[in-house]
Amino acid sequence: MISTKGRYALRVMIDLAQNQGDGYIPMKEVAHRQEVSLKYMERILPVLVKEGLVEGVHGKGGGYRLTRAPEDYSVGDILRVAEGDLAPVACLMCGAKPCSRAEYCKTLPMWTALYETINHFFDERTLADLL
Repeated sequence: MISTKGRYALRVMIDLAQNQGDGYIPMKEVAHRQEVSLKYMERILPVLVKEGLVEGVHGKGGGYRLTRAPEDYSVGDILRVAEGDLAPVACLMCGAKPCSRAEYCKTLPMWTALYETINHFFDERTLADLL
């Protein structure tokens, strides 16, 4: 399941894409337009900056903007930055310890197929597609 953090990260990225002609967009403006608290925005934007999806400038005239064109962002990349991993079960998460039952697990192929479907679905869609 995609959490609020993932959904809001997508909304922030869409907002920045829609307003990219305006230069750096203040966090306060994005928060207002997206009806997201400033406090929550302060948790989302630094993660997006750290991972290089957006860049930020402090001070007068500062704010945030995309680092590349909307078509160069996959929805999957944005969600993985916000959510970590999109695995439907813990045993498929990146870095998970191998499950002792994996060899005999009757449900593992189903979960693996779902995981692949989820990643493919989100990786096939770009930020530009959402605009």
